Amino acid sequence: MREFLPLNTLLLGSRVPSHPVAFFKNTSVSWGELTQDVKALTLILKAHPAKIWALAFEDSYLFTVAFFALCHSEKSIVLPGNLQESTLKERLHHCDGILHDAQIFLPKNKKNLSLPLTENPVSLLEQKTLQAFNHLDLTLYTSGSSGQPKAIRKTLFQLQAELTQLESLWGGLLKETRIQSTVSHQHIYGLLFRVLWPLCAGRPFSRFDLVYLEQMNTNANKETALITSPALLKRLFEPASKAYCAIFSSGGPLPFLASKQTQACLGVTPIEVYGSTETGGIGFRSQTNPNTPWAFFKEIRARLDEKGCLVLLSPYIDVSKEYQTNDLCVLLSPFEFEIKGRADRVVKIEEKRVSLSEVELRLCQNPWILDAAATPLITEKRHMITAVLILSDEGKKEHSRLGHGKFKLALRQSLKTWLEANAIPRKWRIVEEIPQNNQGKRKDKEIEALFTR
Repeated sequence: MREFLPLNTLLLGSRVPSHPVAFFKNTSVSWGELTQDVKALTLILKAHPAKIWALAFEDSYLFTVAFFALCHSEKSIVLPGNLQESTLKERLHHCDGILHDAQIFLPKNKKNLSLPLTENPVSLLEQKTLQAFNHLDLTLYTSGSSGQPKAIRKTLFQLQAELTQLESLWGGLLKETRIQSTVSHQHIYGLLFRVLWPLCAGRPFSRFDLVYLEQMNTNANKETALITSPALLKRLFEPASKAYCAIFSSGGPLPFLASKQTQACLGVTPIEVYGSTETGGIGFRSQTNPNTPWAFFKEIRARLDEKGCLVLLSPYIDVSKEYQTNDLCVLLSPFEFEIKGRADRVVKIEEKRVSLSEVELRLCQNPWILDAAATPLITEKRHMITAVLILSDEGKKEHSRLGHGKFKLALRQSLKTWLEANAIPRKWRIVEEIPQNNQGKRKDKEIEALFTR
């Protein structure tokens, strides 16, 4: 197995120049090409007065070139989250410039530089050597699924600590695999799992996302690992002809039925990773039954506050002070825990507290339900819980056999052993997809609109 290299000395010549870094279809880019491309861009950026640069790339290889050139130039990096015009307008306010490869909105008052470079200053490159960098100022944005997106700063120490933990846990499993991904490098999960971890470990990664379920199936083989999210895994129905070496999923807990379906279709049970932009990784699991607990990452220390929310001490946040989360949990031991949802997803219905996360959990325990989203509906006359459902194949058959009215009654009856009457949904919508953003986070307002329009 190749040596696992730290970020700050990654490009200082310890890998053979021909080693593959990134691929697209039948073409690949080598370690030597990456080093030369980073050198060329570093020369340009060091000479430029702009200090804070946003990265807006569809191509993960060109993103990598820009990321490391900024590191070696001692510049600050901002990842906007996506390449939509409104997002860029909002998040480029504090940036001096933007590095990009796509046809995107470009503010007139910002320096912009498009990759790949049309010319490399070859004569200067021959004399140029990259130096280790010991500082990284990186800003990412939360998904905004539960409020306005927040800017989160990350340091070199925090990223490196998490990358080292990932390789310690799963490096032996992945070995010489190639990395395919459905998730963007614009967010912390994609940045770590599809770009930085493969680079440090010497595993080639795909330059572009897999977008369609068919692509996930056709790329399955034992020499490939898949980085993805519940959003796509919940929609798998057709078995692939081969199995992946490993599948990683993050963005939210995966229903047990979806985990089983993934194993049936893609040949391996997903490794789920639990965390956030703010916290980095917290824990992981592979579901062997509906009650499979989560295990904390080795470096995490956790306790519960008086509300039952996790309080963390983690090197992925700040090793010197605790971080208060909004995640309701049960500690099974110092090493294992159960997720009970978020404290901000507890609502009052008829003067009693209802956990929307628990409603969804109990719904997804029914073999008829592939996924569910619960939301409160507040009217002048009544407060109630509503539910949006994606049916499994078995659920579709039962819905057709029973009819919509009797199907709802059967669902309500199945929930009575778990939930009080005020927590059982009164209104239902059956959909093919639950509204969500490009990171698999649910769009609460669009879900609520299904019951109000």
